[in-house]
Amino acid sequence: MNAEPDLGFAVRARPLPPAFDLLAACTGSPDGRPFLFERAGLGVAATSMAGAIGLAWEPVSEAALRALGADCLARLRATTDADAAGGLVAVGQCSFGPAGEAWFKLPSLLVRRTKAGATWLVEIAARDTEPEPFDPTRPSGGIAREPFTPDQLVEQPSARRYATGVGEAVRRIRDGELKKVVLARSVEVSAAHDLDPVRLAHRLRAVDPDAFTFIAPLRWGTSNGRKDRSILVGASPELLVSKRGALVRSTPLAGSAPRAGDPEEDRANAEALFASAKNREEHAIVVDAIADSLEPMCEQLGWDREPVLLETANVWHLATRFEGVLRDPPPSAVDLVAVLHPTPAVCGTPREQARALIEELEPFDRGGYAGPIGWMDAAGDGDWAIALRCAELSGKQATLFAGAGIVADSDPDDEVDETDRKFRAFLDSLRWG
Repeated sequence: MNAEPDLGFAVRARPLPPAFDLLAACTGSPDGRPFLFERAGLGVAATSMAGAIGLAWEPVSEAALRALGADCLARLRATTDADAAGGLVAVGQCSFGPAGEAWFKLPSLLVRRTKAGATWLVEIAARDTEPEPFDPTRPSGGIAREPFTPDQLVEQPSARRYATGVGEAVRRIRDGELKKVVLARSVEVSAAHDLDPVRLAHRLRAVDPDAFTFIAPLRWGTSNGRKDRSILVGASPELLVSKRGALVRSTPLAGSAPRAGDPEEDRANAEALFASAKNREEHAIVVDAIADSLEPMCEQLGWDREPVLLETANVWHLATRFEGVLRDPPPSAVDLVAVLHPTPAVCGTPREQARALIEELEPFDRGGYAGPIGWMDAAGDGDWAIALRCAELSGKQATLFAGAGIVADSDPDDEVDETDRKFRAFLDSLRWG
């Protein structure tokens, strides 16, 4: 962490056509482990992940994330030329934790598109070398394969065991041990072919273009097991934090209801969600926690006093939009991630009690699921989402994740149904992978 930044590199930027598809950059990844973070055509794609920073922490803590972010920011500022038009960024991903890992990379080749509409190919290279060749192919969604059969799917835990766990969580909440906990399930999928993260991301983006579509390599620099080659792919509806100068935004989600093909039924589901005391309580817990975390760092902070309905392809969510002005000097985007992660939207409250209950009741490692993913530039600005609606891919294997927020009025059967619906939607997209 105390190593001096390598100043023997230069940043070179070349403009690309404004309509260039960021996902196309991922098709040219030399090691098959690209990075993508995109929403509505804006974001970052890294085609080569060889970089100066790739550090692991155990456990992932606020202090560790702050230190990692500070080191990353120092290297960005030391390496980036003032006139590097596209602007170098570091990309990163953090496990849910607590005994997990976080990594940041300065990609040697990346594509970045800003709100101004400019698209840049940005390269880090030794000062006297020639630019790397860049010849991506346009991504294709392909053709959907046959639905997965029951013998290709293994649930962990089973629906029955998950319902039992929800019942135990409800009992402890009613006994006053905690207010909320988010319990997740996983499904192991055995496909008949190698799963393609780019094709899956293409499908997820097509289904829900307003989500944060992402691809991220997992577990850098560990042993040679299956997990070392795994790729996290998903499309998250939840913005953890966005920072531009002194402006900070966050849009936490909590509380959900299914979408329906019939417009009247769909609207009735949305209205029932908005009126649901159980879902409103679950959401209020998250809003209070975000406000408590951000207010000490802000000169001004405002948010919706009533939640708003957020529409995704398969689910209605309750959402609250936060916007604030940070105190001077403003913290970096990664400092904000460190303070906020994990929010009650993916963990619970009080945080440590919820974490302990998750470890007790969930019979699997969440890995990158429900952790932050995003990028930061040399100004400390960046965008970070929570890795939801996602799966880990490794060859022919995929591990899907889905969770539900549990409060005192939660019904175990309803929570099983919520996770089942999330699995079904993702399994349909996985057929294109």
